[in-house]
Amino acid sequence: MQRWVIGDETGLEFPADPDTLRTAGPDFLTTALRTFGVLPQHNRITAITRFEECGGGSTGRKALLDVDYAQPDDRLPTELFVKFSRDFDNPRRDRGKSQMELEVAFGALSAVTTLPVAVPVCVFADYHHASCTGMLLTERVPFGAAGGAGNPTRAGIEPHYDKCLDYRIPDQLGHYRALLASVARLAGAHRAGSLPDTVTERFRYDAATVTVGSRTHRSSDELTAQVHRLIAFAARHPALLPPSVGHPTFTARMLADVGRIAAAEDAIMAWLHTTDDHVALCHWNANVDNAWFWTESDGTLHCGLMDWGCVSVMNVAMALWGSLCSAETEIWEQHLDGLLTHFAAEFHTAGGPVLDIARLRTQLLLYAAVMRVTWLLDARAYLEAVLPDQKIDRFDPRIADKEPVRAPLLMLNNVLHLWNTEDFGALLDAFMRD
Repeated sequence: MQRWVIGDETGLEFPADPDTLRTAGPDFLTTALRTFGVLPQHNRITAITRFEECGGGSTGRKALLDVDYAQPDDRLPTELFVKFSRDFDNPRRDRGKSQMELEVAFGALSAVTTLPVAVPVCVFADYHHASCTGMLLTERVPFGAAGGAGNPTRAGIEPHYDKCLDYRIPDQLGHYRALLASVARLAGAHRAGSLPDTVTERFRYDAATVTVGSRTHRSSDELTAQVHRLIAFAARHPALLPPSVGHPTFTARMLADVGRIAAAEDAIMAWLHTTDDHVALCHWNANVDNAWFWTESDGTLHCGLMDWGCVSVMNVAMALWGSLCSAETEIWEQHLDGLLTHFAAEFHTAGGPVLDIARLRTQLLLYAAVMRVTWLLDARAYLEAVLPDQKIDRFDPRIADKEPVRAPLLMLNNVLHLWNTEDFGALLDAFMRD
């Protein structure tokens, strides 16, 4: 079945899935790259020498392409990555189709704007808003490349790191410092006015777009029941969650906090969006799996960012959560304050205002609390359904080899760690007084 849509920006009819693109072949790719302004009229794509679908990510379908040009040019990538917003055969993956609208807009921005962060070269991007159907075609990041001359961001690139497997990454702290520096530089450049004037409006935060799936609002009784079910789950799976979860003192705090956090969600989000010095263009989901790393000749570790779905003008605390939510809990426990200070310094160096570190920390924690109550408490039911072995830990291949399992589990561990070590009741009291 052939699926085509007409793009809102280019007016070009483009494929909506890999099978249609495969059939469309070099002729469509030539037209697309010419329409996007990256391929001269006297040149063309003559052949697709590789077309391989690949998995990964939580939305849409993806494929790897290798192409030949009639007139090869170092400025034209031959190894490409194509991403579609839709997965027509998988409703769970298709529900995040709206995320690509902003990613396509960012791809178009990157094609005409010098950015302070390395991003994959975009050669075509368009989106059909009415059907949430998009296609993004970029260069393919050569993970694990041995190095060589040319663009330093393509030489000596480290292997790709999967989400929530940071215990396999050498120098985790160094990688998070590099990652947060890239997030901060883009945000700081936006606040400095170094990006086009249209960015603020085009990427204005919209909660209905920057999400996956629909939100379920629960009553106080339902939230209390969720906490009790989480405690029972922890008792049945003692190796999966922090031992503090079953402690009576912690149980009492969770029960006291959960309803208050839910009730304060709108006020917390309003505070985040109106703290002007903390609001800037940010990558929404800068986990390590959406990044690539390389080391310059001076020994400095650098980071490029990809997968810009839901990129928005938002409070930087939200971007910090998106970057750190899948880090090992030890990063939160031992290095949070240092990473916040590092982020603020890079943000200011890039042209942003001086950030109030204490306020930044509070906003990050309260946003994490909102995420905990509105989304991550639901993870318990899913984990219970897929993990019948009560002795399993998160390093078992049944967890470690499955991102849909290991990711919510680690994120849940992180928010439970914060809930246990931070006084959210006091944070809420101070927030409500202010």
